[in-house]
Amino acid sequence: MSTMAAHMEWQTLTNKALTGEIITVEEGMAVLEADNEEVMPLLQAAFQVRKHYYGKKVKLNMIINAKSGLCPEDCGYCSQSIVSTAPVRTYTMLDKDSLLAGAREAMARKAGTYCIVASGKGPTDKELDQVVNAVSEIRETMPLKICACLGILKDEQAERLAKAGVHRYNHNLNTSKANYPSITTTHTYEQRIDTVEKVKLHGMSPCSGVVIGMGETNQEIVEMAYALRRLDADSIPINFLNAIPGTPLEHAGRTSSMKALKVLALFRFICPSKEIRVAGGREVNLRSLQPLALFAANSLFVGDYLTTAGQDVSADHQMIEDLGFEIEINAL
Repeated sequence: MSTMAAHMEWQTLTNKALTGEIITVEEGMAVLEADNEEVMPLLQAAFQVRKHYYGKKVKLNMIINAKSGLCPEDCGYCSQSIVSTAPVRTYTMLDKDSLLAGAREAMARKAGTYCIVASGKGPTDKELDQVVNAVSEIRETMPLKICACLGILKDEQAERLAKAGVHRYNHNLNTSKANYPSITTTHTYEQRIDTVEKVKLHGMSPCSGVVIGMGETNQEIVEMAYALRRLDADSIPINFLNAIPGTPLEHAGRTSSMKALKVLALFRFICPSKEIRVAGGREVNLRSLQPLALFAANSLFVGDYLTTAGQDVSADHQMIEDLGFEIEINAL
């Protein structure tokens, strides 16, 4: 642990976040290197920032795996990639009725945002047609916000999605620029940045986040938070690697629960006004400390993820109620 971590006054970071001053690399490192006994004071400092911008409200999101497997990309963390031998279901893009049924399920789970996610490098014209037709009907019939995550976009594709009524587009940076080549080689970090910029250009809200636990250093985690601040991502999903047998990263160790909490606090300090979402892997990394995550984060996924199971939705609702927080419906 650094000397700075040993003597850090966490309130200093709260004050900086609330006045628009960015914390230094050294301060960010101090958060990640803090003793575990500092986690509660650290979360209290982060909660002051979270409460300033979001009160005690929690935004819920639900994913539908709209197209599974069949992916030519070699992302080392993903069970759907071409290099994975994990036994996952494979199917082409779901039809409109299936996507509409998913939207109704999202409403039943009290999710305000419905996330349509498809594997692959980017959508074909036919796949985009299917998504656009479903989104148009969802927007006409249900009070849901729509997030799409379909891979790398062309300008005309981004324009079509925006016109159809997609509110938000997700394209994660996943890891640091320096670590990126060790995670995937079939596309570049710069292509991901470019897609997020396209999303912004066409008026959709940018959503971009990370996966913690893929061999990155603490300094790279700080750099990832800075990168998302520069990108001005409105929503930042923080995934914690769920190492799936059959993937290149199957032997990666889990992120400790305390480290995960420090990461969430770090992102709250560096991106204070943004939606920080506890995303994939929270159940297996945070384990019994999941409720504490919401003192830094203000959003989470309910239900299952793409190929892994999530916590029962009733447990998530109960967790929020037990904290004295409340679900924010139809918020983006």
